Amino acid sequence: MQALAKIWVPRVRILGPGYAAAALIAALILFPVTTKAQAPADAPIRAMMQKSADDWNRGDLDAFATSYKNSPDILFIGRKISRGYAQMLAAYKSGYPTTEKMGKLTFTNLETQPLDDHFATVTGNFHLERTATGGGNADGFFLLVVENTLSGWKIVRDDTTATPPAH
Repeated sequence: MQALAKIWVPRVRILGPGYAAAALIAALILFPVTTKAQAPADAPIRAMMQKSADDWNRGDLDAFATSYKNSPDILFIGRKISRGYAQMLAAYKSGYPTTEKMGKLTFTNLETQPLDDHFATVTGNFHLERTATGGGNADGFFLLVVENTLSGWKIVRDDTTATPPAH
């Protein structure tokens, strides 16, 4: 038993709350946490959506169409399925031949969800404010797939559904 008594056991001293606070402050000084203020990740996507509405509201369908990727692979699902940039643009020009038919476009309830570094989805509602002779107001919702291209975020899939007018 004498041999066991000679084993050195270190004493553990518990520091009070003042020491803990001092240790935390010292750690923050020695190892500062840096945060960089940055725009939300979806800001460029939202900017693209706003630009498309601005272009629409100026009556410029060609500029509006630049929010879509200029590719034969894009897909637009509305009243019918359109494939390719040229067919999508032709469908818009056929359906909205005048600024009165186009009305004023607004988007609400936009939500973006990144899929990876190159793709994201955008969901939301649209509203077209139009005169009765322009076709009356129109509302609906959409699901877009957007791609981060060298030219910025572009729509590659557009599934838009108009809701029936309220009576």
